[in-house]
Amino acid sequence: MSLAPVLLKLLAILCVIALGYVVGRLRWLGDNDPARTLGNAAYYIFVPALLFRTTARLDLAAMPWGTLVAFFVPVLVLMVGVYAVLRWRLQPGEPVAGPCVRAISACFGNSVQMGIPMAAAMFGEAGLSIHVAIVSLHALTLLTVLTALVEMDLARDRARQGTEDTHLGRMLLATARNTIIHPVVLPILAGLAWNALSLPLPGLVDETLLQLGQAVVPLCLVLIGMSLAYYGLKGALRGALVLSALKLAVLPLAVLVVGHWVFGLTGLPLAVVVMAGALPVGNNALIFSQRYRTLEAEATATVVVSTAVFAVTAPVWLWLLSLLG
Repeated sequence: MSLAPVLLKLLAILCVIALGYVVGRLRWLGDNDPARTLGNAAYYIFVPALLFRTTARLDLAAMPWGTLVAFFVPVLVLMVGVYAVLRWRLQPGEPVAGPCVRAISACFGNSVQMGIPMAAAMFGEAGLSIHVAIVSLHALTLLTVLTALVEMDLARDRARQGTEDTHLGRMLLATARNTIIHPVVLPILAGLAWNALSLPLPGLVDETLLQLGQAVVPLCLVLIGMSLAYYGLKGALRGALVLSALKLAVLPLAVLVVGHWVFGLTGLPLAVVVMAGALPVGNNALIFSQRYRTLEAEATATVVVSTAVFAVTAPVWLWLLSLLG
């Protein structure tokens, strides 16, 4: 298994981020927070197109469900655990959306632009098919859960401040509405509904969605660099290091333990799910933080730090997997 293609991809990612940093540093796009404008464009236009097309085209019957459960159970447990601990420790005056923003940074991997070439280079076509199955449910599962959690927290906060009806039923209804009528959750649900009805995507619609979805990766990488330039790292590096450690060390260890000793995975399926858990933080962490205007600098720093450190941690996880055969 060669790491060279993965390291080349990693270097290219860092180069695009650096380009975004230069653009932001030199203020080529102006001084009126263009990073937030680009983030909104990604969140409201390009990411929904990608999510709808992905879910509408899912072949649910061909999914390796046992392997997927072995991956998503530890990921969701750690994500909700991080959220619960931070929610319990939340101090007055701290951002209400903070626990969810940090939870996504600790668990949401860069499964597309880093994960797909890694799986293809290291595990071949068989491993890539497992990884693509993970990718198809990754955003759907994690973002839907986190969106529901953050909208509940925000609804409780508005009720506490007297800006929202405190009646439990109406508050839950408002939370459900805000969770569903959402630029991430709504296209996922619409895509699943389209899939369930077995409707084909018309050629023009499919090509339009494809073109929009292809813009997500370069746009988000440039956005990370610009965010570094506009928000800086002041006060964010410590949190980024902690979240990077959770993502690059704790999460893959949890996937390894649960996948191997609880669900009995071995060989190729185990290697694929562990390396999927070991990926650096994905761009959606920054987009999520910008959506709720919370901890943007820390989310940006976590993406950059985890991406750079992944070059060191990836060979370690591959070595550990080789010991398990």
